[in-house]
Amino acid sequence: MRRPLQRPQGQNAQFIWDLLTFEKMLTGTVTHLVYWAGLGIIFVGAFGVIGASVGVAIREGNILGILLALGVMGVGLLGVAVAVLLWRAFCEFYVTIFRISEDLHVLRQDVEAERARQSK
Repeated sequence: MRRPLQRPQGQNAQFIWDLLTFEKMLTGTVTHLVYWAGLGIIFVGAFGVIGASVGVAIREGNILGILLALGVMGVGLLGVAVAVLLWRAFCEFYVTIFRISEDLHVLRQDVEAERARQSK
């Protein structure tokens, strides 16, 4: 069995050490940034749907064109709502997976501490 690596002293050194040895994960923070960036892209798409439906209404100019534009806008905004829900579920899935990993890490530390106490 290999002996554990020695942790460096000092707060900054420990933080870098934890990152390099994967004791601390950056994934939670990165996932939040990716989530908000994805929402931004989805909302840009929503503005595109609204712009397209207004463009159809202006181009056609009659009542049939306006009804068509309302239908396009309704379906488009419904699609945007579904995209927001799916994006949220996708990001929550990844956060859950990494939280499980952190919980397993804590359980492993507890077991190692218990073994150390029993061996004394």
